[in-house]
Amino acid sequence: MRKLLLLFIAILSLSSCRILRPNLMLKTPKDYVFDQLNDTMSHEEYRISPTDAVSLRILSNEGFKLVDFSNNGGGANVTNTSIIEALVEQDGTIKVPLIGRVKVQGLTMREAEQLLETKFSEFYVGPYVILRVTNKRVSVFPGNAGAGKVIPIVNINTTVLEALAYAGGITDDGKAYRIKLVRNAKPKPLVYLIDLSTIEGLQAGNTVVQANDVIYVEPRPRFVSRAIAELAPYISIISSAILVYTYVRLVK
Repeated sequence: MRKLLLLFIAILSLSSCRILRPNLMLKTPKDYVFDQLNDTMSHEEYRISPTDAVSLRILSNEGFKLVDFSNNGGGANVTNTSIIEALVEQDGTIKVPLIGRVKVQGLTMREAEQLLETKFSEFYVGPYVILRVTNKRVSVFPGNAGAGKVIPIVNINTTVLEALAYAGGITDDGKAYRIKLVRNAKPKPLVYLIDLSTIEGLQAGNTVVQANDVIYVEPRPRFVSRAIAELAPYISIISSAILVYTYVRLVK
C-alpha cells in the first residue's frame, strides 16, 4: 500500500495543468501585465463596431409625423414608417439609400444619429433619425464548465455586473477576484483584470461592455478531485495487480 501511495504522489507531481485542466481558457502567465481600467470606462457609452446590425428610421420635419396627435380624438397615433436594415462592414461603414456609405464605427448611438441627420439634410427638411443596434452581444463564462452564455445586450450601456447577472451570476467554482474582461481591439486584444470580491471593485464592475466582449471568470483549480478522477482507472489496475501478486506469493 505504501508503494501504491508513493506511485500516486509521483504521478500527481508529474501531471501538468494542461492534463488536469484541459478545458481552462484564456490563461495568462504570472508576470502578465494586464491593461488598466480607467474611470471613464464606467461612464463610456456603447460604440458601434463592425458586424453590428443596425436599423434606421428616417423622418422629416424633426420627426413630426412619427406621432400624429390629430387622430383618435387627440390621442397619439404612431405612424407606420419604413425601417432600413444595414450591417456595419469591416471597414466600419454602412450603406444607406440616397447618401451611400457612411462610416459609423466608433461612434455612440447619438453621434451616429447626428451624423446621419446631417447627411440626410440634403434630401429632407429637418431630418430626424432613430438608430438602433439589434444584435449586440457579449460572451460570459461564469466559472463552471458548460455554463458559458452569449448574452444579448438589451440595454445600450450594459455593465460587466449586469452581464454577469444576466448569465446567472458567478458560479460556486468561480473566482470573484479574478475576472478577465477581454476586448477585441486592434492591433491586439485588451485584457483587463477585475476584482469583484470586495466593494472596492464596484467601479470596475460598472465598466460598460462593448460588442463581442468576453467576460471570463477564472475557475478554482480543484486539483485533488480532478487528479483522483483522472488517476482512478490506473489506481484500480495497479491495486488489482498488487492483489494478484500478493495472492500468488501467498500460494507459493
